[in-house]
Amino acid sequence: MAPLSHPSIQDGWFREISSQWPGQAMTLKVNKILHVEKSRYQDVLVFESETYGNVLVLDGVIQCTERDEFSYQEMIAHLPLATHPNPRKVLVIGGGDGGVVREVLKHKSVEEVVLCDIDEAVIRVSKTYLPHMSALLQSPKVTVFVGDGFQFLADNEAAYDVIITDSSDPVGPAESLFQKPYFQLLYDALLPGGHISTQGECLWLHLPLISQLRDMTAEIFPVTQYAYTTIPTYPSGQIGFMVCSKDPSRNLSEPLRQVPETRYYNENIHRCAFILPEFARAILAKGKDIRPLFGRAAAALKASEEGKKTRKILLLGSGFVARPCAEYIIRDPTNELTIACRTLSSAIALADGLPNATAISLDVNSTEALDAQVAAHDLVISLIPYTYHAAVIKSAIKGKTHVVTTSYVSPAMRELDEEAKRAGIVVMNEIGLDPGIDHLYAVKTISEVHEKGGKIKQFLSYCGGLPAPECSGNPLGYKFSWSSRGVLLALLNSASYLSEGKQVDITGSDLMGYANPYFISPAYAFVAYPNRNSVPFREFYDIPEAETIVRGTLRYQGFPEFIKVLVDLGWLDATEKEWLTEDLTWAEVTQRAIGANDASERTLVAHIKTVCKFPNESESTRIISGFRWIGLFSSGNVKPRGKNLLDTLCAQLETLMKYEPGERDLVMLQHKFVVEWQDGTQQILTSTLEKYGSPGGHSAMAVTVGVPCGIATQLVLDGVINTPGVLAPYTKEICEPIRALLESEGLGLVERVL
Repeated sequence: MAPLSHPSIQDGWFREISSQWPGQAMTLKVNKILHVEKSRYQDVLVFESETYGNVLVLDGVIQCTERDEFSYQEMIAHLPLATHPNPRKVLVIGGGDGGVVREVLKHKSVEEVVLCDIDEAVIRVSKTYLPHMSALLQSPKVTVFVGDGFQFLADNEAAYDVIITDSSDPVGPAESLFQKPYFQLLYDALLPGGHISTQGECLWLHLPLISQLRDMTAEIFPVTQYAYTTIPTYPSGQIGFMVCSKDPSRNLSEPLRQVPETRYYNENIHRCAFILPEFARAILAKGKDIRPLFGRAAAALKASEEGKKTRKILLLGSGFVARPCAEYIIRDPTNELTIACRTLSSAIALADGLPNATAISLDVNSTEALDAQVAAHDLVISLIPYTYHAAVIKSAIKGKTHVVTTSYVSPAMRELDEEAKRAGIVVMNEIGLDPGIDHLYAVKTISEVHEKGGKIKQFLSYCGGLPAPECSGNPLGYKFSWSSRGVLLALLNSASYLSEGKQVDITGSDLMGYANPYFISPAYAFVAYPNRNSVPFREFYDIPEAETIVRGTLRYQGFPEFIKVLVDLGWLDATEKEWLTEDLTWAEVTQRAIGANDASERTLVAHIKTVCKFPNESESTRIISGFRWIGLFSSGNVKPRGKNLLDTLCAQLETLMKYEPGERDLVMLQHKFVVEWQDGTQQILTSTLEKYGSPGGHSAMAVTVGVPCGIATQLVLDGVINTPGVLAPYTKEICEPIRALLESEGLGLVERVL
């Protein structure tokens, strides 16, 4: 059996990363993973930590550990129970681990405890891995009900002396447990004089939510107070409770009796739990925020005091590279960002959590709508398909709005140069990864060599967006982070480059045949092949002396050979096939595509071997096994897409070759310069970027495309890049300020002399 794994555990450490506490994370060293499952409601993980014992994690968030759980369980239970004169019937909602029930049973007056948890998996798993917490679920005083707490409360009015809600944080299904209808149900389910206690979040992170909870519960209960405890494995080491009573005479901060056998709770801790630090008391008691201002908030205050002008930016597109770009732009509090997408929900999702960001629906095919939105902004970022860029620039010329794109300057875009100059707008392009970061460091090294009197004799530049090695275990060694159709069609592009002073032209159908092993590091088995037309870069980079110029793509070993066979067999054919219907199996489609006599696997394999030229039997076996993995020989029915082989194959590969949760990508970019100095000596210089994505965070590709775009946007807004016209980063004047900021983001290239 394969060892257990979980995306929250990387390199032997559990990381609790959540949007609920942005910019911080709890980490614990893991000895071993004990249990992983997807229950009906949530992701359930149990691991043995090095210093906190067994740890229960739900949806990536720590619920309890053997070392410190008693702090939370004791306080959420004893605060309402010890201040109630005679608690006999108690309801616990949530808390399937049993810890709260254990504490409730320490009160001698309690005759009956009902535990209501919606997820049986939590109860079951806790019995196995947290028996010291769950053992008393077997008590004759305890009834365990697996079901919805809302419905249970509705069915049990005026039934309990104390109700304790041990809920998770207010996201997803648990969000409703922090809203007024739930607290009304709690009130109605209490007997006269009853108390409640609910998980009330962290003072350091959630003061606005705590304030809302306090105000909301005060509309229902005559007595409502916030108390807190310390617990090292909860975010910021602290968590609180909303404690409320139906009896207006109750003093919730004064215990009526001692509680035996506690590790954290005592009478003085009970009293102190309601005494808040001044920053929290000021907000909850006076509505006054005395917390320090820093970072973006301080910058916003300063900008407001100085009367700085607000800049309006329109971002078109909500693809995976857009978020890092947007995050960079809204760092400046004077920037107001509008995110526009044809699908409003996509724009809303991208804008979520970003200050000064709003989402709108916009169809760029509507010239009138596009013109209006572009004219209402100071700058437009176009991250939509490159075929729309010319239309965006035309709208920008009308509205005198600056433009930034990450795409190559197309002929249609270049034709608008004079109009852009007359409009006085900057149209900044080719500022992502490739093109983008590659330009910045090519221009840097070439300029430095020329300034020292040297010549660039050869310039080789290769870039690849790949799955990290540990995530590349499929026959192509590749995964899709963007359009699979775009990836495959790019493999059919023709290419041109210079080799020893001569231009070499390659047709798209032959491109994969030009792939060769390329050494960057012994850790990787790369192959490289030319990409697009490298010849104009002799002029763009001002290196007329260069005899060899190649800009190309990196893939893992084995990829080109696999793709070449797909091309040879016609699987990258985008023309419509009338015969491609749902009643065919994959094997029958393959038979028709390659012209085999029948659809048996033996016949198909034999025909492939006659059509394709394999260098050896090992390579033949590898590629044919890969076809089997894709399903090209299977008896399952095909699901045609676009009535053509290319799109139908894409649909299948998107399912098989997508990034799974917890996986990461790799961006590798290297320039190699062969330099001839004035004395006739030669040197080889390299500039290399090796960037991994963050599991659960941004991919390396998203960061290396989105951040340079954001930097260029800010520099245009600030007037640093201010030359009107259609631009690309081919000069020092443009490249140097972008590169300086890029390096401050940790995205610089490592330069070496070989």
